[in-house]
Amino acid sequence: MQKNSHNDQDEAISFQKKVWIVVGVLTFTTLLILLIIEAANALLLIFAGTLIAIFFTGISSFIEKKTGWKRWLCKTISIVATFLIVGLFFWLIGAKIQSQISVLSETIPSTFQNLKEQLNNSKVGQEVVERLTSEESIKKAEAFGGRFFQSTFGVFGDIYVVLFIGIFFTVSPDLYARGVVQLFPPRKQRKVENVLSNLKKQLRKWLKGKLLSMFVVFAFTAIGLAILGIDLWLVLSLLAGLLSFIPNFGPLIALIPAILIGLLDGPKTALIILAIYVFVQFLESNFITPMVQKKLVQMPPALILIAQLFMGALTGGWGLILATPITVMAIVLVQDLYLKERESR
Repeated sequence: MQKNSHNDQDEAISFQKKVWIVVGVLTFTTLLILLIIEAANALLLIFAGTLIAIFFTGISSFIEKKTGWKRWLCKTISIVATFLIVGLFFWLIGAKIQSQISVLSETIPSTFQNLKEQLNNSKVGQEVVERLTSEESIKKAEAFGGRFFQSTFGVFGDIYVVLFIGIFFTVSPDLYARGVVQLFPPRKQRKVENVLSNLKKQLRKWLKGKLLSMFVVFAFTAIGLAILGIDLWLVLSLLAGLLSFIPNFGPLIALIPAILIGLLDGPKTALIILAIYVFVQFLESNFITPMVQKKLVQMPPALILIAQLFMGALTGGWGLILATPITVMAIVLVQDLYLKERESR
């Protein structure tokens, strides 16, 4: 009897331990999730800095491969040359871009007013104007805008942080990679190193392809708008190229000011501009992107859209911008940590 009593006590103590372990794990997981949600914007800035570092290291690796120079020299050249090229570009055409942006900011409000007056000529148009200009619609738009353009340190502060994180990661990537690897048990560290290496490889390929597609969008849009005789062709094509970094939503955002500028010359010009943008997006999505993504992980379009919706809702603009590379990272992690492990069993 005494022995059975001891066994019952041991089982009760063991059960209590298991309960406390489960409670502890759930508490830690909950706190970790809350911390990630609160620090989501900061984590996105770190991830954006990582993409900048991948860009710099990609250029430095190319220089090192072609010249055989020392790695530190190639990294220095890649960083300095990038800033010099961007600075020289804006120095050469910065005045033209600035003047076109100024004209664009003055033109769009008057275009909205003209569009509003044209819509008021019909009953359906009046209903559309009333819905768009209602107090409820304005509040929703302000709430969305505030959420989308929210930032951790302000727009320029965020860009400053991202650039410096990118430079630091470029200068000594192994230091930070080792820090991540050492967070795992020794028997898992080799696997973690392989996963990080594959992540870097896939993100570099994705970034290379995305930059190529952005340039194609910029070039073809610029050619089309210049042939059409649109005065603001440069700033509109730059906007189209930059915003094509964001799949699905970026081209639509870039199209809005272009259509409004076209409406100044009449509906026919606006339709031609719409046709140019549709053609460029058709070319990019059906030829450039498939060609670039042949050796990349397959990303279903619906999955990218879902990721954009979730990331945009949770973190605003940064989440929407970085949703695609985060999806690439998630797919690589699932493949390396789960699917390949399952197939090897």
